[in-house]
Amino acid sequence: MRVLVIGSGAREHALVLALSRDPAVTALACAPGNAGVAGHAEIAGVDVADAAAVAALAQEWKADLVVVGPEQPLVAGAADAVRAAGIPCFGPSKQAACIEGSKAFAKDVMNSAGVPTAHSEIVDNPARLDAALARFGPTWVVKDDGLAAGKGVVVTRDSATARAHAMTLLDGGHPVLLESFLDGPEVSLFCLTDGTTVVPLLPAQDFKRVGDGDNGPNTGGMGAYSPLPWAADDLVDDIVTRCVQPVVDELAARGTPFTGLLYAGLALTSDGPEVIEFNCRFGDPETQSVLTLLRTPLAGLLLAVATGRLAEHPPLEWEDGYAVTVVIAAEGYPGRPRTGDVITGTEAEGVLHAATRRREDGAVVSTGGRVLSVVGTGADLAAAREAAYERVSTVHLTGSHHRTDIALRAAAGEVAAPSAN
Repeated sequence: MRVLVIGSGAREHALVLALSRDPAVTALACAPGNAGVAGHAEIAGVDVADAAAVAALAQEWKADLVVVGPEQPLVAGAADAVRAAGIPCFGPSKQAACIEGSKAFAKDVMNSAGVPTAHSEIVDNPARLDAALARFGPTWVVKDDGLAAGKGVVVTRDSATARAHAMTLLDGGHPVLLESFLDGPEVSLFCLTDGTTVVPLLPAQDFKRVGDGDNGPNTGGMGAYSPLPWAADDLVDDIVTRCVQPVVDELAARGTPFTGLLYAGLALTSDGPEVIEFNCRFGDPETQSVLTLLRTPLAGLLLAVATGRLAEHPPLEWEDGYAVTVVIAAEGYPGRPRTGDVITGTEAEGVLHAATRRREDGAVVSTGGRVLSVVGTGADLAAAREAAYERVSTVHLTGSHHRTDIALRAAAGEVAAPSAN
């Protein structure tokens, strides 16, 4: 099987590594890829936002399966264009990808499907903002209605900060989504679906704030771990039954079936799981942890999703133990990152590239904000943390920063879901 992966981040590096372990894969390519991916797959150039260009590359390369990693090409219709060219594609249609591309659309789907989620309100006019803000709080959740790479959200107890963020979005022509705050530990659950059948992967937890102790602004994600030692045995089944399957059924009933990876971001409240958001693709950095533990060959699994045969696929198999991912970010991130700095220590096992390129002299240099994801595994969460941070210590990037507390509280037994009311 010839498999083409679309994207250039650590998520795509993780996908490429997992696909390379599948004996059914005879050729593997990634576009546009990065310096780390280049060691495991052919590299091709493509504008991921150009759906026609993605489909043309898939035809030219004679792909048997295309796996679209990022949300941008999916929202732009890349999966539709690839399927129209007669090539199986792992990823939802442009219409179904609106579950991430428009938070207002996602809320409408969830409300129609009876999925528990935060109360929300869309504001598209500054004149309505103050009255709307008064209906929320004292913790305000203010989101960009569209794609914002994980950085369009502000959660704050300060009303002035909430208003300032909302005005910035509105002044930029972006509608604002206000939500009630959901307390309780957060969970990321990736679910494979062919539009009918739902198969969950291991649950994970990510860390969105830039600083230790969940301080500072939101980012695209500074680390993750999987699975969750503190989760109830029936948590995954409960989330699928209450939150994911109803959305899959609702989208199918609307004539826009979702095929690919439906990512549910949830808060475990005292009333049970409630959805914070749905995404239309593998999450980053959770993917780096989850796929590290997957024993089932990935290409055949994704092809079963893309061709509507997921119900026929054998049950998934997983490695024992845990995986912890720590993101190394460039100086300045999540603001304007410093780029072009040489990175050393990138060739070690468990170091996944996100924003890198290789210069003509062979040096690997940074090209963006979240530069590397470093993954460690272990028999328990403490051992996985130790392995991850030991690998982090071998990487050098001038001015870089990373969180030192990824999975720390969970490893110490300090995370628990709230008791039900």
